[in-house]
Amino acid sequence: MELGIDSFAAFPINDKVTGNIVLQQLLERITLADQVGLNSFGIGEHHRADFLDSAPTMILAAAAAKTKNIRLTSAVTVLSAADPVRVFQNFATLDLLSNGRAEIVAGRGSFTDAFPLFGLDMRDYDAVFTEKLNLLLQIRDNEKITWSGRYRPSLTEQEIFPKPLQPKLPIWLGVGGTPASFTRAGTLGLPLMVAVIGGETHRFAPLVKMYRQAGEKAGYKPHELKVGLHSLGYVAESTQEALDTYYPGYKTVFDKVGLERGWPPVTREGFNAQSGFTGALLVGEPTEIAERILRHSEALGGISRVTFNMDIGLPHSKMMQAIELLGTKVAPLLRNL
Repeated sequence: MELGIDSFAAFPINDKVTGNIVLQQLLERITLADQVGLNSFGIGEHHRADFLDSAPTMILAAAAAKTKNIRLTSAVTVLSAADPVRVFQNFATLDLLSNGRAEIVAGRGSFTDAFPLFGLDMRDYDAVFTEKLNLLLQIRDNEKITWSGRYRPSLTEQEIFPKPLQPKLPIWLGVGGTPASFTRAGTLGLPLMVAVIGGETHRFAPLVKMYRQAGEKAGYKPHELKVGLHSLGYVAESTQEALDTYYPGYKTVFDKVGLERGWPPVTREGFNAQSGFTGALLVGEPTEIAERILRHSEALGGISRVTFNMDIGLPHSKMMQAIELLGTKVAPLLRNL
């Protein structure tokens, strides 16, 4: 099983640091993740004041120059707000810079801030994504493109440059809890990255089963239908330390999001429950976290990659310590259990 990190390039809550320092520290974390043998590092895409990841391929390109082995991916590329041609060109260039380590996780994102920013209509929420995903896959899978659609000018016998180093640039589909998204990923034969940021992970099992059934019906082999799990989490030397360190930033961030979405305020009791045996939060000490990842994998019928999102208000030093533990203690346990 692969183990990775995802980041939204968030500002730490209590550290008064400028954006350039936030990005420099992020590159230090990606470099350390590579050094301790983690498999992937993903950068999200948001267009709001809390985060510095509005141009994720720029960050990934900088990381490519500082790393050797780690896969560099989006988490996610908000495809609805992008031109698929430019997305492919950016990641093909990243693939060349990184000697074949680029991946795309395409999705609609957890926020809708890109829609007004880029002049999109929320009534087209699903249609625009569907069209752009199909175009991106056609570009990836064909030398020349003849294509027409509603949301982008047509292409006629158009070749897209540059070509990536990898023969087939990996494209995952990032999904939340919408059944149609799971079915779409299976029908297209795309690896699935499931974002489980709350509740209990096993509740997603019927949706993952739906994904695999759709994929098999479309003619794909079981080994082609990979499932990844994106979780909020944090690792420390002890579970109590992990819970106490992670909770304040978690509460601050999710109370703020809750005001936008009508969620109730976060409580310590609820946080502890979600960090428990079946909860979605991967917060604890290394052995416990490895065992919980394996339980999540069993509940979902097998997963091939788990990614942690830790930068919810945590200072850089704490995340560096957690990355060290993930690479030196959690990853070996996953390989051996």
